[in-house]
Amino acid sequence: MRQLVRPAFSVIAIGILLLLVFGCHHSRVVVEEHPVYTPAPPPEPGPPPWAPAHGYRAKHHYYYYPASYVYFDTGRKLYFYYSDSRWQVSVSLPTAIHIDVGDYVALDMETDRPYTYHSDVVRRYPPGQAKKLEGGKAKENRSDPRNLLSLLNIQ
Repeated sequence: MRQLVRPAFSVIAIGILLLLVFGCHHSRVVVEEHPVYTPAPPPEPGPPPWAPAHGYRAKHHYYYYPASYVYFDTGRKLYFYYSDSRWQVSVSLPTAIHIDVGDYVALDMETDRPYTYHSDVVRRYPPGQAKKLEGGKAKENRSDPRNLLSLLNIQ
């Protein structure tokens, strides 16, 4: 048994010695004194999401019909109206809802859901009031922070 252990030990010792001599010789470790940093990508153009857009974000243009509480998205050609205890969206109005095409308020909003601000819009433009403003057609730019603040009654 000793005869088998001794040659095995010699082979292992020679292998370790060869590894130490030649193993470190072929591998190189490179340490840079000054690490290379890549700069962060430039920020996207425009204001942050909570700031007024001033033309950077997509705006939605609506006609609001105060007498029937209906919004019409002029770009997407969609009507937004309240029915069955929730807001509905459709390319045409149900026969039960009638609008006076001359009695509307033009609104610019940054949202694709105009009813989000409906309580504020109703307060600002109650039924029958649009005709008093510019012969039935009033223009309100909801993207302008001054108009938004006045719409929300914040000064």
